[in-house]
Amino acid sequence: PSGSLLYPYGPHQRDETNPKHDDGTSEAIALSIPFTFYGKTYQTAFVNNNGVISFDEPVRQYTPDPFPLVDGHPFVAPYWADVDNVLGGDIFYRQTTNPVLLENISQDITQYFPKNPFTATWALVVTWDHVAYYGSTSEKGNTFQAVLTTDSKVFYIIFNYWDIQWTTGTASDGDAETGLGGTPAHAGFNSGDDTNFYNIPGSQTDAIINITTTSNVKVPGRWVFRVDDFQMTSVDPPQLNNNCWL
Repeated sequence: PSGSLLYPYGPHQRDETNPKHDDGTSEAIALSIPFTFYGKTYQTAFVNNNGVISFDEPVRQYTPDPFPLVDGHPFVAPYWADVDNVLGGDIFYRQTTNPVLLENISQDITQYFPKNPFTATWALVVTWDHVAYYGSTSEKGNTFQAVLTTDSKVFYIIFNYWDIQWTTGTASDGDAETGLGGTPAHAGFNSGDDTNFYNIPGSQTDAIINITTTSNVKVPGRWVFRVDDFQMTSVDPPQLNNNCWL
């Protein structure tokens, strides 16, 4: 979409497309540059239909659990919820060294983390394009993206939320018509070590529908994190109007 936060994606980018299976997953993706996440380095990733990128093994669970998970699975959750791409939407992914895309990613990350100038050498771009929810009786779809990137020393993840219309599938007690209620979607990171995790504010609450308006880098709908040694930019507290204490 024009004016979109999303980096280019889809068949014209030669993306792979996930199978149309409820709770499905990609094949194992052999990472051409191993990815370091919370101090551990992984060679294999999976793009899971339910809004999760996992390392070493797939994740088919559809109702999100609070982090930290006790099962020890390290994963990245741009929007963990009960996606059903049989009912609608596509899930795309590609590893890329395209110089134009890497330059755009490098400029964005250097802008957000100016003390650490960054020149990306690789990215994994994963996009959920207008995906439906399990049990849906509506036309609602969610469009969001996760980008894993590195300069081979420092590792970042970007979440882009373009259009979020639903939070919950019916098997998670959501409403079939609205896609709301029940146990809403979860966004964040689970390190896999039972201790370290990060939840984007609003996760597993009805407020997650508004994630397109929130940010930790002053760009509504975009969240950016350094994840090799997990760090994030600080989230500004809500500002008072007119500098008046009311």
